[in-house]
Amino acid sequence: MAAAIRTARERAREELTREIKKEARRQLAEEGAQRLSLRAVARELGMVSSALYRYFPSRDDLLTALIIDAYNALGERAEQAVAAAPPQDARAQWQALCHAVRAWAQQHPHEYALLYGTPVPGYAAPPETVAPAARVALALISVLRHGAARVELAAPVRPLQGVFAEQIAALVAQVAPDVNAGILSRGLVAWTQLFGMISFELFGHLVGSVTPADGFFAHTVEEMADFLGLPDSAP
Repeated sequence: MAAAIRTARERAREELTREIKKEARRQLAEEGAQRLSLRAVARELGMVSSALYRYFPSRDDLLTALIIDAYNALGERAEQAVAAAPPQDARAQWQALCHAVRAWAQQHPHEYALLYGTPVPGYAAPPETVAPAARVALALISVLRHGAARVELAAPVRPLQGVFAEQIAALVAQVAPDVNAGILSRGLVAWTQLFGMISFELFGHLVGSVTPADGFFAHTVEEMADFLGLPDSAP
């Protein structure tokens, strides 16, 4: 009986945690991360603030939970897209990853802004956000790994120098020992370019030039595939 009661309590806690985060996401969309308030969330759920603090002791704890959820959702979308692409076609995997990330961002613009937009004043992401945040980058590395044997660079990689060369060497050792340092450096460029392009689109910086941005996005995905040296997909 005691085990059953604990299970019921755990289920109730999990359900209320989901409701708290759901309401927080609604407020995130309406008010922005800077104005997210535990008191406001508690009020909308008909709870006293002291009860909500048992789930999330501070606003930063709630923000961290939302950030981890968003990173994991985005990472899962990217991983699934890569897995669904032909296993020996690194270019198709890259295309799938890019379009999956963009689609998720379009569907969840406020969560995307929480991850990649203006930092929330006074909030510092704790270490537990690092692994979820790395999932998309690791999905890209998996694409580079799959394509490593067939990379056909249009131009040689510029020699890596100084601190940047040391940083890339450390990344190779940590996460991609089977990927050439020069290729990984280009992967880093492509990764930041992908998110920069999506951010420009979502935050309105392409209005009046290439809106809608579907064609521009598709063209740039192919340009970056060429930059990474990924062979054209088989017809």
